[in-house]
Amino acid sequence: MNPSALTIVLVHGGFVDGSGWEGVYGILKKEGYNVAIVQNPTTSLADDVAFTKRVIAAQPGKTLLVGHSYGGVVITEAGTDPNVAGLVYVAAFAPDKGESVASLIKNPPPGAPVPPILPPQDGFLLLDPDRFAASFAADVDEPKASFMAASQVPWGVDALAGEVTVPAWKSKPSWYLVAIDDRMIPPPAQREMSRRAGSIVTEVPGSHAVYVSRPQAVASVVEKAAAALSR
Repeated sequence: MNPSALTIVLVHGGFVDGSGWEGVYGILKKEGYNVAIVQNPTTSLADDVAFTKRVIAAQPGKTLLVGHSYGGVVITEAGTDPNVAGLVYVAAFAPDKGESVASLIKNPPPGAPVPPILPPQDGFLLLDPDRFAASFAADVDEPKASFMAASQVPWGVDALAGEVTVPAWKSKPSWYLVAIDDRMIPPPAQREMSRRAGSIVTEVPGSHAVYVSRPQAVASVVEKAAAALSR
């Protein structure tokens, strides 16, 4: 596959929007890659998969899906699209058939950090803004982490509960970046999901917002995946 024929599609997770990919986007564009960003409403898994598939359909050739956090659920469901060549998980959920974020976080191991999710309001969730930085973005500059906390996108409980039907990682090659300082998705859980998916794994120091704090490390994994698919 010619690298220029492959479009990298970046998919954000819950509580945030696609603007967090700016650093990764800039690096990949500078390296000559075609890059698209999905602005999911995060209202339900079905809606987010539909939004992602529209972006996939708009590209001229094959795509490489990159998902952060809940975005991993989205790419797991949307990635069965015939125009998807591979998947990259960035500190992300990689569910099996019938699994959701809700089921994967239901029974955390003793001592695991618990995300500061506030009680749902009108069917949507937010993180406690006073604890957002420590849990989600501990290695992000304070002004930016503060802005991320203040500009949260409400995350639909229907998205949290959305179950995967056919996991794309069972038929598509995948790569996984483990953020070893993550306090939202425990690193042992990330390692187990990546092992189960048969992903090629890279581990880097970083918070859950590693795609914001360490864009070069994330872009490097994406480029390795793109290069492998282009051979």
